[in-house]
Amino acid sequence: MSTSNPSIEDVEKGAAMDYAHLTNTTVHSFSWENVTVTVKDRKTKQPLEILSGVNGIVEAGEMLALMGPSGSGKTTLLNVLAHRAATAGATIQQTLAINGAPTSLASFRKLSSYVEQEDALVGSLTVRETLHFAAQLALPSSLSKAERKARIEGLLSSFGLYDQADTIIGTPIRKGVSGGQKRRVSVAAQLMTSPRILFLDEPTSGLDSAASWEVISFVKELAKKHKFLVVASIHQPSTTTFELFDKFLLLSKGKVAYNGPVPGIKDYFAGLGYNMPLYMNPAEYVIQLVNTDFTRSSTKSSQQLEHLHTSWSGSPNAALIAHQIQAKSISHDSTATLSTTHTTANPLTLPLTLVHRSFIKSYRDIVAYGIRIGMYLGLAIMMGTVWLRLSPTQSNIQSFTNAIFFGGAFMSFMAVAYIPSYLEDLALFRKERANGLYGPTAFMVANFVVGVPYLFLIAVLFSVVAYWLGNFAPTASSFWTWVMWLFLDLLAAESLVVLLSSLIPIFVVALAATAFANGLWMCVGGFMVQPEALNVFWRYVFHYIDYQAYVFRGMMVNEFGSRNYSCEKLEDGGCFCMYPSRLQDQCLVEGRAVLESYGYGTGDVGRYVGYMVVIVFVYRVLGWVVLWVRKH
Repeated sequence: MSTSNPSIEDVEKGAAMDYAHLTNTTVHSFSWENVTVTVKDRKTKQPLEILSGVNGIVEAGEMLALMGPSGSGKTTLLNVLAHRAATAGATIQQTLAINGAPTSLASFRKLSSYVEQEDALVGSLTVRETLHFAAQLALPSSLSKAERKARIEGLLSSFGLYDQADTIIGTPIRKGVSGGQKRRVSVAAQLMTSPRILFLDEPTSGLDSAASWEVISFVKELAKKHKFLVVASIHQPSTTTFELFDKFLLLSKGKVAYNGPVPGIKDYFAGLGYNMPLYMNPAEYVIQLVNTDFTRSSTKSSQQLEHLHTSWSGSPNAALIAHQIQAKSISHDSTATLSTTHTTANPLTLPLTLVHRSFIKSYRDIVAYGIRIGMYLGLAIMMGTVWLRLSPTQSNIQSFTNAIFFGGAFMSFMAVAYIPSYLEDLALFRKERANGLYGPTAFMVANFVVGVPYLFLIAVLFSVVAYWLGNFAPTASSFWTWVMWLFLDLLAAESLVVLLSSLIPIFVVALAATAFANGLWMCVGGFMVQPEALNVFWRYVFHYIDYQAYVFRGMMVNEFGSRNYSCEKLEDGGCFCMYPSRLQDQCLVEGRAVLESYGYGTGDVGRYVGYMVVIVFVYRVLGWVVLWVRKH
């Protein structure tokens, strides 16, 4: 895609158009009332409230900081407000309203965006490309190319990213933009759809105080200018960063200790007898006030917390918030048009957009396929030089068989190298799906399509080296048949990686599960123990669904189906043939005799290919099912 720099006039024009689409004229308030989340206590098995009757309201153009010590329930509250899963097995009681009226999940997602704590970005894309693909995935197809470009350029200008527009985000191997700039890219990408409500989960996590202020100040400026609402969970901000927020909601053990204007914190707590020391960071002081994890006297801290919670619930400030929520619900604005403020991209073009993005990643980021190609070429050289120029004699029949097993089994096993790249794609998918951009079908289709040419290239490169060095059946048709089997092997192995990594999206666990599965397939594939001799359980439960078994069969037929091997000549002029065949009087072993010893026939190749296609399809469908079930 083009990365040409527009003129200053184009940038100013784009920024002006961007301001027009960002400005919020429909959502005037977002309120929540009596948010209560209950789970079952692991020890007592009794109901335990992790949030208790939390109320709050944010007006257009305001920023609310959500804070509390670890375990206070702030992340749970943020997820509830954003219509996301609070916690597993939780019972949720809530009343959420926009402009005083409830709204559906579908409408809410069209009005809001959620920026995750971790920056789930494609590291090999540039900043401009990141925003380009965000526009392709999120914006309706009715928008013209010029409008999309203007929106992208406007966001680059608004977030101070114009000078870094053609810099990559950054990968483990290539350095990209700074941490603060990366957070701004994450926020800018979410603003592409012109959300009216923006949720930020720990937007300053991992940033120093200067970078934290930089990120929050950009959001603050845009929120004030374009009247959108911001709710952010934040951990220990500096004084200058904290003062950028308009409102502050303090939680402790699931209950509210304060909810009101940031400038009113000092006077409120002083009125309760907790005088803030001079020049102390207000955010730091109130967190220490409600944090009971490190206090020596549990009785005193419990009494203090009880005092803070009771004081707040009976305070005029709490009554004012309840009154504001009720006033909005009584005289709420019409929300009938809210669901039509934003339409999604054309679902038919989504897979193409994902394929385009993944293709750029795959050839720029050598971790995705470059390292794997190098690994497979190294394996090919090793295999070719170990089984170097085997002559077609009966003494080498076992060596040919060993090489066939090794080539197929270890090509499959080394597919574990794809796990890190897939987990990165999966994290991005989960973020974009949660924001309503696309579902598992588009993701799975794009993932498969992008992998096909690279896996075919790997199969060809491996075969060019290993096949001819090993002196397998020396015909073009046999060579390309070998390539086909390795390609199907890699397709199945990568599909297995996708399934297991989707099921267990933790690198070490996914790696162990995939290695175990490949070890199992090696054991029951028919090489270690011939199929007829396999234990009944292993044969009928696992052997017939083992893709490595069909690869081994197909490659064995490819090598031995139409090739003969010389027997050992005896001193008396006779021959000793290890495998009796119709050619033994010619001092030859017919390759088909080797196949018969394994119970393989030359006429079953078509069925084997069909079985491989079915196995790949089933793995991919099961992977899709896992992604579909795990909606959050």
